[in-house]
Amino acid sequence: MVSLINIEPREYQNNIAETASKKNSLVVIPTGMGKTLIAVLIAIKRLQEYPESKTLVMAPTRPLNAQHKKSFEKFTDLSEEEIALVTGKIKPEERTEIYKKYKVIVATPQTIENDLENGKIRLDNFSFVVFDEAHRCIKDYAYTYVAKKYTEQAKHPLILGLTASPGGSFERIEEIRKNLFVETVEIRTELDKDVEKYVKQVDRDWIYVELPEEMKMIKGLLEEMLKGPVHWLKEHYFISTYRPSKKTLLLLQRTVASKYSQGSKNYSLVWAMIRSAEAIKLEHALELLETQDVSSLYDYLKKFEVSKKKTDQRLFKDPRMKDVMKIIDIIKVSGIEHPKLEKLKYIVKELVGQKPSVKIIIFANYRATVETINEELKKEGISSEILIGQAAKEGKGMTQDEQIETLRRFKEGEFNVLIGTSISEEGLDVPAVDYAIFYESVPSEIRSIQRRGRVGRQAVGKIIFLMTKGTRDEAYYWASFHKEKKMKGILFDMKRRLKRKRTLKDWVI
Repeated sequence: MVSLINIEPREYQNNIAETASKKNSLVVIPTGMGKTLIAVLIAIKRLQEYPESKTLVMAPTRPLNAQHKKSFEKFTDLSEEEIALVTGKIKPEERTEIYKKYKVIVATPQTIENDLENGKIRLDNFSFVVFDEAHRCIKDYAYTYVAKKYTEQAKHPLILGLTASPGGSFERIEEIRKNLFVETVEIRTELDKDVEKYVKQVDRDWIYVELPEEMKMIKGLLEEMLKGPVHWLKEHYFISTYRPSKKTLLLLQRTVASKYSQGSKNYSLVWAMIRSAEAIKLEHALELLETQDVSSLYDYLKKFEVSKKKTDQRLFKDPRMKDVMKIIDIIKVSGIEHPKLEKLKYIVKELVGQKPSVKIIIFANYRATVETINEELKKEGISSEILIGQAAKEGKGMTQDEQIETLRRFKEGEFNVLIGTSISEEGLDVPAVDYAIFYESVPSEIRSIQRRGRVGRQAVGKIIFLMTKGTRDEAYYWASFHKEKKMKGILFDMKRRLKRKRTLKDWVI
């Protein structure tokens, strides 16, 4: 009989596990509050109820799966010979034998999807399946296929979806609910009665900086250039506002390209593709200027000069772009930095000076920015390292083993500051930190929640937002704030709706 060992579950973990052991559930709780243990508790119940059955746990990355395997080894009395980690690196014929032999299978969803399609595995005898980072269960992601096959094949099916945030729109959350066949939602915030006593205080600080006049001049020129394509798109009824978001422009570009590829050779579609491409490129240039640094903008715009794309050539030959490049040259010669970088160095030096053992994580969107911050901190005598995604085609990046080793060294205090891209938000076991610094805001509520979850796990912590006045920094911050608020409202409403006894009206709707 499988049992829990080495840990005393928290009240909310027991409460959630009790509900989720009876119905297919979507569990939404903040990062760092022990979602994995909830999965372990339910797995134990299911294996006790169906002793001959198996458990399948899936997560998007190998490091996350390795953590799940460790949790089952540490918190259950199952032997290591009963818990297997399966990835695509293992030969298919070997995987088939593992599926037959082991009690708990921890795997990447793509591996399970492939093996289901090729008949290497059937899910008849799995009484419990966990979908970690369940917000990915949309469209044709592997989770969707696996969940469908599981409900078709399993004799005693039970699904658990785990996430810190499923998304900010009803449509997205409803898609996840349907794809995972969710029957009940369990959501917790730091304010819930069974949670609040376990949550440490996390303070927040907003530090504002002002763009230098030279950068404001560049901003004005780029905004003036942006008006051209945006006004054309609005006046030709491709968009409904003169202030479209980057997301709106990207969606428009995909829609127009799709219509064109399907045979619609309307002349206005060609111009819509050109104008939307121009607008997207200028939006990105403005984002780099406002939230990153001039060097990032310079590198981006220089690509236009050598590009063979007509859109890039049109933009680079614009007299206003020539003025932009001249001002950038002046800024580079003068050594003017984005004020956020100077402020960041000051903050980190202060924190390390106050407490030499302090742990700080800095989030930045772009690898170039991460590397720049790291170089500048090292010049100040700060012990820092970077954490970026896996190597791309150009050979840059970190392997998963290098990522894990960097995190181990950070956890053991070998350096104070970890500077990371989105890889540090999801997919890796990032140690608890004293301070999290957002170098720029992100419009995604999912990413914002994951970033914040790195602070205040074991001790009081602080989140610091660096904000450039009157720029996308402020717009993105409030976008994620409102999306998160909306998400919680949708989830609490869904929880109430699913708890109600279903009527004919519910089914019709």
